[in-house]
Amino acid sequence: MKQKEIVMACICDYASQMRGKGYWTDKPDKALAGGVGLAPTNLMITTFGDILNTPWGAKGDLLMVPDMQTKVTLDLDTEKSREHFVLCDLKNLDGSAWECCPRDWLKRGLQKLQDEFGLSLKSAFEHEFHYSGANKKLGNAYGLDAMRLQGEFAHTLMNALEANGVAPEMFMPEYGEQQYEATCNASIGIESADRAIKLREITRSVARHFGEKATFSPIMQMGKVGNGVHLHYSLVDQNGNSQSYDPTKLHSMTNQMASFTAGILQTMPEFIALTASSVVSYDRLKPNRWSATYNNIANKNREASIRICPLPTIDDIDPYKRFNLEFRPADASANPYMVLGALVWSGIDGLKKNLKLPTLTEDNPEALSIDQQKALGVVRLPQSLDEALKKLEQSQLMKSSMGDLFHQAYIMHKKSELALLKGLNDDEVVSRYAQCY
Repeated sequence: MKQKEIVMACICDYASQMRGKGYWTDKPDKALAGGVGLAPTNLMITTFGDILNTPWGAKGDLLMVPDMQTKVTLDLDTEKSREHFVLCDLKNLDGSAWECCPRDWLKRGLQKLQDEFGLSLKSAFEHEFHYSGANKKLGNAYGLDAMRLQGEFAHTLMNALEANGVAPEMFMPEYGEQQYEATCNASIGIESADRAIKLREITRSVARHFGEKATFSPIMQMGKVGNGVHLHYSLVDQNGNSQSYDPTKLHSMTNQMASFTAGILQTMPEFIALTASSVVSYDRLKPNRWSATYNNIANKNREASIRICPLPTIDDIDPYKRFNLEFRPADASANPYMVLGALVWSGIDGLKKNLKLPTLTEDNPEALSIDQQKALGVVRLPQSLDEALKKLEQSQLMKSSMGDLFHQAYIMHKKSELALLKGLNDDEVVSRYAQCY
């Protein structure tokens, strides 16, 4: 007898975990029309599965309304049912957007960017992760043999991503042992964040298909190479034409791209708790780790928080389509809607104020004197989640764009996460995050 299959209606919550409810795949219209019920406090489940504090308690009801354009179907095993999941918007019972929905926060920012400046954000997330099924071999960083040692995982993954509209671009061995990276092509607006979520979950599912685990945790061992998420971005007009590249301007950047990026740099210390969202995230954000340490911008330097990416000058390369910047202080403990939202709302602020791009740093900022750092306008990013949350609490821009309740709920959620780790040593903390991500 052919069995009916279940599709999970899911939200990506404040801990960047996918949670939701299942319904029959042969009744999608009912789910679309009425939504799937959810308690607001479900958003306050920490990544470890506990709820410590919540603004809502046991009160209230929401609807998870599926966006069927995001539906994923994985057919990895002919002897088992297919896996289905779909991403949802969180709405009130009257169908209006819920004020604390991360996806809606990003949507509102993207709409404001378009309405006020005629611009859209084009972006793509790059993900690093560890795959337990890869055989270990000394000295295999970036190696061809590292591709052989992961078996059929990469081929299965890339095909599953392609079949589900993620538009995969590259799969490659990374620096760390059993570490790999998967990238996808850039897309406009919210689709970029949708793709990031789908890539993570499809990667996890394919790993489990092989009896293994894909781990996106920012750190697998203190002091060792971690897993980052890098976001490449540019600005386009309503016709998809680049509004980022201008060879006549400083650093070949349009005035709008410069102001948008200056807004990100200025607000970055305040929003870093949204992009590097775990305790172990801050073991990555240290000097000489090929990560980000200060709110600086540099040309082709992977220690900068924002890197101006290389622009080949060989024939048949269109610089208008190719030019982009890379935001580096993020990882997979962060909700992709909130990563992209932080950049969009900060960038809008930069455009409104017509901010000028700071001077590019030639050397790594930690090598500069305090006076030199001040002259360049660079400051040290928060060095712990606790410090980052204090900055976020004080951020008027993040508070005004998110709204008081959303801003409060997210900070409360992350403080609960901190409380659950009290008394644990470094190895125990790393292990907990590796289990969850």
